[in-house]
Amino acid sequence: MPKDPKSTKNAKDASTPDGFSEQERAAMKERAAELKAAGRRGRGAAKAAAEEKDLLAKIAKMPEPDRQLAERVHALVTETAPELAPKLWYGQPAYARDGKVVCFFRSGLMDKTRYSVFGFNETANLDGPSGLWPTSYALSELTEAAETTLRELIRQAVS
Repeated sequence: MPKDPKSTKNAKDASTPDGFSEQERAAMKERAAELKAAGRRGRGAAKAAAEEKDLLAKIAKMPEPDRQLAERVHALVTETAPELAPKLWYGQPAYARDGKVVCFFRSGLMDKTRYSVFGFNETANLDGPSGLWPTSYALSELTEAAETTLRELIRQAVS
């Protein structure tokens, strides 16, 4: 008689449908650390400066070419929507308004996936009249066309 697969489940086995991968577990730990650090920082300009410093340090640790991509995305977001506050979110760069993440960058190399992602959360004002709109974009290269599209999306997201 075959064994029940759930009874032999190894917590470190990422191939099981209900298990977390190593990257997912690491992201959850990073998010817990981010929340703990945010609680110690208080409020205001000092907190915002510390969060941006953490974000820039995380970008600096990214492997190339994602580091260069994340640096360009950071510059693009902060130029296009200076009202968004840079912060880490699950260990990756994100940009928030009133403490809620509007958009984010996920390094494909750090996540061990095929491509990086630039995405938007439900707080982004992207709702389309058709009832269907994309909320994340694969990002392998930041061409002029991609940069123009991202700028337009970011402007719409914060409008």
